[in-house]
Amino acid sequence: MKRRILLPTDFSDNSWSAIVYALKLFKDEECIFYLLNSVALKASTISNFSNSLLKVMKENAMKELDALKKQIETADANANHEFYNVLSTQDLYDAIKFEIKQNNIDLIVMGTKGATGAKEIFLGSNTIKVIKKIKNCPVLIVPDEYDYIVPRQITFPTDFKRPFKDNELDTLKLVAELYDSKIRILHINEEEELSIEQKRNHDVLKERLRNLKLSFHWMPDYDSKEAEINEFIADLSIDLLVMVYYKRSLIERIMNEPVVKRIGLQPVIPFLVIPA
Repeated sequence: MKRRILLPTDFSDNSWSAIVYALKLFKDEECIFYLLNSVALKASTISNFSNSLLKVMKENAMKELDALKKQIETADANANHEFYNVLSTQDLYDAIKFEIKQNNIDLIVMGTKGATGAKEIFLGSNTIKVIKKIKNCPVLIVPDEYDYIVPRQITFPTDFKRPFKDNELDTLKLVAELYDSKIRILHINEEEELSIEQKRNHDVLKERLRNLKLSFHWMPDYDSKEAEINEFIADLSIDLLVMVYYKRSLIERIMNEPVVKRIGLQPVIPFLVIPA
């Protein structure tokens, strides 16, 4: 079965980095890629535009999509890959939500921020909104100007406080199987020892990933979990960070912090967010 991958684009360099990463990551997989651009305008703005001008804006966006598709097909030239353009007049979040349902999307791959994104921010507002609100599709976030590296080393931070459903781990397992990757489960010790529930969840996770290269790592609890994760990424030359987003999860806490626009868990490697 062909994998269906959604590639939101605003034609920025950052979105191009995400597209290139997706093409290389799935170079040996049969995939249908949907190139999505949103030209949504606020109702207050629409009233100031004539219908003819809106039509021109959509035509220009479609021309850019066509040019992007040709550029990709020239650069990729992969018989395993098909490409389709999608132009939406909804805002990006609603457009993504619609495409997930309409085309049975398996994965969203997008940049950390759009054309106007400042270098110092954690993630762009569109990316954060997608992570927080899309509940039925994993999101792979690719840093700006990231040069593709085969994801041989994957880290998966977890507190073992909730059970893992098998389908939640599908994308993680797929990538690990494609590249014979080592999955390093990282637990930051917030307690002296695991509770009975945590031990059970640990064992379930180990069982669900039993056919993969797996190791467990335990780190003491310091003030900044983000700094610990960044240090782990640097020390073990991690190529892909994977986290599950759910209520009161570490990634949710980071997203909701008022310092989210400062440097914290600054994505320096691709970052797969799995909704729970």
